[in-house]
Amino acid sequence: MRSLLNSFKYAFIGILSAFKTERNMKIHVAIMLLVVICGFIFHLNLNEWLHCLTWFVIVISAEMMNTSIEETVDLAMPKFHEKAKLAKDIAAGGVLLAAIGAVIAGLLIFLPKIIALF
Repeated sequence: MRSLLNSFKYAFIGILSAFKTERNMKIHVAIMLLVVICGFIFHLNLNEWLHCLTWFVIVISAEMMNTSIEETVDLAMPKFHEKAKLAKDIAAGGVLLAAIGAVIAGLLIFLPKIIALF
């Protein structure tokens, strides 16, 4: 039981560390909070909230995976190496794809609500 609790403790430490040290994580969380505020303003239904929550988790998880890959590559390969750069670029591309998917989903949810105001 103790090791299970420790694994949760270390996971939460990882989440907090990512937020404290990574500029992009702060950007993702700020956008997430903005979407939550807009969700309350536009009275999202349960299905729309579930879509938003899913994309929040996908983007933030992708950013954390990207950060862990970058840190590991930097540790293993402190000098420039083309394959290290490739690994880091591909991981960053994964975050970009997730963010693009989130933006598209956000537009599909919020754009009709914004247009309805006019």
